[in-house]
Amino acid sequence: MSEEDNHEDFGAQLRLHLTKMMSLGSPKIYDLPIIQAIFEGNVIQLTELITQREEVNAVDHDKRTPMHAAAYVGDTESINALIQAGGKVNVKDSNWLTPLHYAAARGHDAAVRELIKNQAELMAREKNWMTPLHLAAHNNHIASAEAIIAHLVNVDIADRTGKTSLHHACYNGHAEMVSLLLVKGASVRALDKKDRSPLHLASYMGHQDCINSIVGCGGDINSKDKKQYTPLHAAAAGGQVHAVKMLLELDADVDVTNSHGCTPLHVACNNGQDVVVDVLLQHKATINQLNIHGQTPLHYAAWSHHGALCMELLVKAGADPNVKDINGRTALHMTSVHGFYLRTETLINHGARVDVEDKEGNTSLHIAARHGHASVVKKLISYGANKNKRGAGGMLPVHMACLSGYSDCIDNLITSDSEIATELDTDKRTCLHAAACGGNIECVDMMINEGCQINARDKLGRTPIHYAAACAQYQCVLSLVANGANLTLVDNFKRTPLHYAAASDTDGNCVAHMLRSFPGGTPFTTDSKGFTLLHYAACNGHRLAVNMAIDYAPGDISAITTGETKTTPIHLAAYNGHFEVLQELVYKFQVFLDHKDDKGRTPLDLAAFRGHKEIVDYLLGNGASLIVHDLVTKRTPLHAAASNGHVECVQMMLRYLSKGSQIDVVDNQGRTPLMLAVTNGHVPVVQVLVEQGAQLDYTDKYLCTALHRAVACGFEDCVETLLNAQADSSARDQFGRTPVHFAAACGHVTILDCLLNSGGSPIAVDNSGYTPIHWAAYNGHEKCLESLVEKSGTDMITGNNFTPLHCAIINDNDSCADLLLERMKRETIDTQDSKGRTAVHAAAFNNHVECMQLLLKYGAQVSVSDSNGRTPVMVAANAGHSSVLDLLMGLPSEKLSVDSVDQQNNSALHLACLKGHEECALAVLEKCSNDLIKKANNSSKTALHIAAKSGLTRVVKELIQRGTDLYARDSDDYTPALCCAPNPAVANCLELILQAMLEQKVPLSSDSGQ
Repeated sequence: MSEEDNHEDFGAQLRLHLTKMMSLGSPKIYDLPIIQAIFEGNVIQLTELITQREEVNAVDHDKRTPMHAAAYVGDTESINALIQAGGKVNVKDSNWLTPLHYAAARGHDAAVRELIKNQAELMAREKNWMTPLHLAAHNNHIASAEAIIAHLVNVDIADRTGKTSLHHACYNGHAEMVSLLLVKGASVRALDKKDRSPLHLASYMGHQDCINSIVGCGGDINSKDKKQYTPLHAAAAGGQVHAVKMLLELDADVDVTNSHGCTPLHVACNNGQDVVVDVLLQHKATINQLNIHGQTPLHYAAWSHHGALCMELLVKAGADPNVKDINGRTALHMTSVHGFYLRTETLINHGARVDVEDKEGNTSLHIAARHGHASVVKKLISYGANKNKRGAGGMLPVHMACLSGYSDCIDNLITSDSEIATELDTDKRTCLHAAACGGNIECVDMMINEGCQINARDKLGRTPIHYAAACAQYQCVLSLVANGANLTLVDNFKRTPLHYAAASDTDGNCVAHMLRSFPGGTPFTTDSKGFTLLHYAACNGHRLAVNMAIDYAPGDISAITTGETKTTPIHLAAYNGHFEVLQELVYKFQVFLDHKDDKGRTPLDLAAFRGHKEIVDYLLGNGASLIVHDLVTKRTPLHAAASNGHVECVQMMLRYLSKGSQIDVVDNQGRTPLMLAVTNGHVPVVQVLVEQGAQLDYTDKYLCTALHRAVACGFEDCVETLLNAQADSSARDQFGRTPVHFAAACGHVTILDCLLNSGGSPIAVDNSGYTPIHWAAYNGHEKCLESLVEKSGTDMITGNNFTPLHCAIINDNDSCADLLLERMKRETIDTQDSKGRTAVHAAAFNNHVECMQLLLKYGAQVSVSDSNGRTPVMVAANAGHSSVLDLLMGLPSEKLSVDSVDQQNNSALHLACLKGHEECALAVLEKCSNDLIKKANNSSKTALHIAAKSGLTRVVKELIQRGTDLYARDSDDYTPALCCAPNPAVANCLELILQAMLEQKVPLSSDSGQ
């Protein structure tokens, strides 16, 4: 809980609103005589005005009425006069404040009582959900609160932040109000939306009387909010020393931790509350307690801008200055970040080790050097800090000072015996590399004077001037060149310093100086990807660098694009929208504008793709071709612009195209520019293409039209544009699906209605025999289904015999099923699909209880057999769906045909036993006949054979009690007893043993009584 986490002043906005109440800001209402009469307290004049039919419910721009004004001033006579003339008591202003809010907030208790007597809404909420009681409590208006509470059942109503009136009273320190609310039953354990109790707020603000009252009524002294802060944390954060003392005397846990593992001592140190720190230490707070980041209170005191005195107290009390957090940093690392000189000295004097390394290997000296704290650097060195320790990336402290450009730190780190010139980091960079990158010319000169090699190469082959050029550090470039930096050296990517300068140098100074200083030979070398300095300058739009590079370029642009790439500087300028650069390049090279890069894209294609209309216009005007396809998707520039919605680019290109085939050019998927525009929902582009004659009913490789695409993507405006242009709503894709199918499947009800109103058929059958009604039902789109059913009339069940009802049931879309059942003809409910399954079979197979209940409600047949001879009861039993089976078993026996058998002569009982579904088997046994119990299937197995093999003990017991045949033999000549054997060999052995035991009359159990 930091100082920034202060509890908001909940009433500030309301107080401002109320204070400005009658600077109404609306001359029209302020000038009304009725308002003036109210503010002057002139009831006689007010009554006369009312008699003259003055509008008593007039509102200003904030929707405040005369009743609000009367409540604001607390004039009960004015309130009564307005009420009798039809003034609204519960009218709300623009902040949802009622007159009762105004009266309660201002403490006009007589007005409060008068309004309540006239049916004022006690629970009315303003925009922050504060009730009149909240405002009375917030502003400590006792009498008003009492008047309101007298009519309330519950005083713990919460506002939008979850705070009750007690929270507001505690926050503001209104002890008398707190006492009143507690007497009236306010809960001390009420929590706001951050789980803060009234005690948290009272503690944070240091209101001791409120704390006493809350604790006296059972407030939990160690309650925690969502971030696990206790009231003691809150008091410590707010620096409320007396509240801290009180809470500790009340046995608050001094070492309790929040969600970050911070104790109140951590919090106090972070906020610089030294007096609180002293009190906590006196109460034996654990001084070296670690939070979840491994930090002690000393870390916080060392880091915080306000923590100097806290740190003094901690070290004097014995805090360990060498504790490492999870990143390996000690308190000394923390003081080094901010350059706290005195704190650094204090820590060292109390035993802090100066050369402790963090996880990256950085000591405090590295940190201080990196952040440029020269005085701390000097102090650390004076206490023996090792200047030659290597930190992150193998860097010395001097590397870090060079990289950050702090020459005063470098002065302290370099001594006469330093071998600074030869010191390399992990990537083999010298201090001169770091200084050149940092850009401080003073540091660069210092490193040169120290003897750093001017052309030293790092692991990537880069010299210091590569870094200076990459960062456009002009002064550093001047110094390095003057001291012999080699401009021809290439790094591991074959880039010279000029490549980097061209990419980064906005004003061209570095490039100009390097070109002037370039030794013999051409500076126009290519890197490993075939890019020259002209490519880099063009890519980044550095016009000055481009102009200078052009003077050194060969006359033929094809000579520039060598190596791995066919991309020219013109491609890069076009793609990145650098118009002036592109003009310069075109003028210089008089290039073939349809030159293709590695992916077959021309500059026009790239500019159109990015929507750089100025470049598109320029290229078209200079003869760039529109009918040129790339090598990836065979798109044209028109495809590129349309796909990304660049309408102005599209319009420009259309001026250069003849209507007809050129506007409908296709890519390798058969897509026209119109299709791509529609797919991405670019309505303006769609409109332009349609107006210019783009074919609406062209199909792609999947036979989808633009309308199919617009519908599938749900772009209503695109659909409307296409339909207005007479697009065919009955067009079919490769699967025979129309746009209506797509809308139904995707649930786009508004689009669906448009299609149906434009002649789309709700019962069009696709190649699989499915209509849009099937698709809507399958996907559970009830509103779409409703529209389709309404349009289809009596023909809604058509096409595939796997009806829409099957589709709805199979996916448990009970609302769709209900809608269909309500509209279907009774005889179609039991329609069987190609496998003879009804909707009841579908519900049984998928255990959809609600759907099954609907089907039964509408009289669906439950005894129909499918092509395998199975009824829904059999299907449920076989699948082990006891919920659906129980529902079916609740029907009268004559409806169920429980004794039915399938083509293998298996009954529902057989099937349940075969799959080991004991509960289902028992449910069937309750309804089936004794004949079924003894019935054998095609393998001559009875239910007992199967139950015995499956180990269904309760089923076997029930079957035996029902008198099943214990000696029935199956096709393997086994009785049910022998079926218990795991395999035939064991069964044969078991039979021999049983026969022998029976011949010898050996008892089957050791119990002689059996």
